Amino acid sequence: MVQVADKEILRELAAQTAEVAALPVQDEKRSLWRALNGLKPVRPMVMIDQVCWHEMDIAGELELRCVSPEARSYEKHLRRQLYQWRHFQVDQVVEPFIRVPMAIHNSGFGIQVQEQIAVGDAANDVVGHAYTNQFARDEDLEKIQMPVIWHDETETSRRLEQAHAVFDGLLEVVPQGIDPYLSVWDPISTWMGVQDILYALIDRPDFMLALANRMVSGYMSQLDQLEAQGLLCRSQSLIHCTGAWTDELPSAGFDPKKPRTRDLWMFGLAQLFATVSPDMFETFEIETSLPLFARFGLVYYGCCDPLDRKMDAVRRIPNLRKVSMSPWVDEERGAAEIGSRYVYSRKPNPALLAAPVFHEQAVRDHLAQSVSACSRHGCPLELILKDISTVKYEPQRLWRWAEIAMEVVQG
Repeated sequence: MVQVADKEILRELAAQTAEVAALPVQDEKRSLWRALNGLKPVRPMVMIDQVCWHEMDIAGELELRCVSPEARSYEKHLRRQLYQWRHFQVDQVVEPFIRVPMAIHNSGFGIQVQEQIAVGDAANDVVGHAYTNQFARDEDLEKIQMPVIWHDETETSRRLEQAHAVFDGLLEVVPQGIDPYLSVWDPISTWMGVQDILYALIDRPDFMLALANRMVSGYMSQLDQLEAQGLLCRSQSLIHCTGAWTDELPSAGFDPKKPRTRDLWMFGLAQLFATVSPDMFETFEIETSLPLFARFGLVYYGCCDPLDRKMDAVRRIPNLRKVSMSPWVDEERGAAEIGSRYVYSRKPNPALLAAPVFHEQAVRDHLAQSVSACSRHGCPLELILKDISTVKYEPQRLWRWAEIAMEVVQG
């Protein structure tokens, strides 16, 4: 039960959120995102995500005051959303609802990560990982179990009842099903370590293909179970870190009581393949993951992995709409490869926020280069600043980055 004091805090934050969500600019931004995602952009779009929140609070705006863990979870979300709106909103959209996670359980693949962690800043949740290889032998493949999905309806009902008691009259309460995250290689990297994976791709290719295909089979089973039980999310505001608003989803025949994968965006990535050849990338990542991609209505592909030299393989992805272009790509080559067929999802370099001295002109030039390259090649463009591990405890750097980015895209 949410305590009276917690409820008062949450309702005040919800009232502020509702006021912002009702502003006409929210619909304007949704329309801009729909235009971009429909490959008919009005202008480049800008988003900021994965922020070093431990460095952001300078006036108590982010201080949590609720007592119960459940209330603190909502409070954290609302405070961060309002803080971003005040200080670095760029093309953020504030929705007039609160998502309540349904009590959905997943047995997983049966592997427990074994690792050592290196901590640089105790306040930062970005840490180093050294993983133990648990797949050194061929018979280790049998360790992977097929996931089982189940829903605790009683707990979901309790969560929704609590949320209605807190937010009714201010924000709509929306039950949130699973928004699938289906990377094949990110989990494997925590079970083997990146270096051991890269060696195994050369020394034990058949085993690694079998491992990847077993993962895909597990994911396909998960999706079947989520669809059958009506446990997928009904809508998406973001796909990974980018705006998901589109006129193309959900697909025809959509039933909000039983969402299907084809009603949703999917995002895929294989960041540890940054250093492998295009042929190896196609064999181990694209070819194995095609059954997953084909299930979804639209696909956003890539993250920090440079894809400018791998677009022949990336173009094989069905329903592909956005392609990530990381800080390590040749922007001109990437823009030429993407053209007007997909959204060029540029990831500006967050290191510019972490330098000993913040250079505004360097930020402006860096962003302008992306806009210029995409203009020459007719690419729909979004600038997605993410992986911000530090701003040297100067949050104003991020605020100023947001102002510069909007100046650049608005010409």
